Amino acid sequence: MIGELSRRAGVSERLLRYYERMELIHSERRANGYREYDDPTVETVRRIRALLAAGLPTRIIRQVLPCTSGEATLRPCPGVLAGLRGQLDVLDRRAADLETARRLLRRTIAATEKA
Repeated sequence: MIGELSRRAGVSERLLRYYERMELIHSERRANGYREYDDPTVETVRRIRALLAAGLPTRIIRQVLPCTSGEATLRPCPGVLAGLRGQLDVLDRRAADLETARRLLRRTIAATEKA
């Protein structure tokens, strides 16, 4: 059930519902309407968390998840490498923008300290 999955995976029930809405995980519904998840879903949630921490958006994660095997291994799947490379380009641009902002902030601090 969702409470047990939440406890075992270390995420909130609300986050699990979000993952389900985003079609990252799936559940079966009991007759009483409660969600029931299978055991591998715990590892799936952990993979989702790792991929999110790596900066991937859920639309890419949805594409990558079926290709995962083990902790950080991907099987070749159509379109996955292109999606990952595209996301890496986005992160590289953001990193460059952050570095520019850091340089500007350092110069501003230095100029302020001299004044």
